Amino acid sequence: MENAFGEPQSIVVLGGKSDIGLAIARKLMSPSTRSVVLACRRPDEATTQVASLSRDGVAVRAVAFDGADTDSHRGFVTSVCSEFGDPDVVILAFGQLGDQTRFDDDPTEAVKVAHVNYTGAVSIALEFASRLRAQGHGRLVVLSSVAGERVRKGNFVYGSTKAGLDGFAQGLSDSLEGSGASVLIVRPGFVHSAMTTGMKAAPFATTPDVVADATVKGLKAGRRIVWAPGILRWVFMTLRHLPGPIWRRLPLG
Repeated sequence: MENAFGEPQSIVVLGGKSDIGLAIARKLMSPSTRSVVLACRRPDEATTQVASLSRDGVAVRAVAFDGADTDSHRGFVTSVCSEFGDPDVVILAFGQLGDQTRFDDDPTEAVKVAHVNYTGAVSIALEFASRLRAQGHGRLVVLSSVAGERVRKGNFVYGSTKAGLDGFAQGLSDSLEGSGASVLIVRPGFVHSAMTTGMKAAPFATTPDVVADATVKGLKAGRRIVWAPGILRWVFMTLRHLPGPIWRRLPLG
């Protein structure tokens, strides 16, 4: 359980190799932290990530987790909680960007990404939410994206999964009201990370550390939604209401 200063003892990162997820975990760690679980498909390849978070007195472990294998999610949550105790912060940071051109040519690839990004995320989020509700405390951090605020033609499969996930997380947040558990939705813009290497940066591009700072600040303030950087909240208040013909002409891809 978190101490009086809101410092978590147990952190779980779903998508344990995610640059943003790791940055958030790093910013959350304190002398009170006792365990950090990095959940990823190939834990044997996460030695660098484990080492980057290693501290005296903190058990940092990479464990096997497959977002697409929804049948395994209940057992995964039971196993993690049994070994590491009640989770104080769970960071949902897994997902695939994919290539819209490839999706256009091969819809089966689009379905795979949609399954991981939305169905898989819904499945594991509900499993952890049930646990947090039962224990009466804990926060679920859901990494959404401004890509879901108004879906662009250049990546509409990915954007649609984030739009769906964001809406789901808002409803989940409402359902946990009064339980002691809560959800924080994080809406980053373009983030310079391993996922976006080689891509042209969008306006107001940011870094994993900036997103992590906004996330930790939002958790401490008890907020439900944070934008990173914050200016994107105001940008999308305008973009969300642009007429379609104008929106489609914008050089956003």
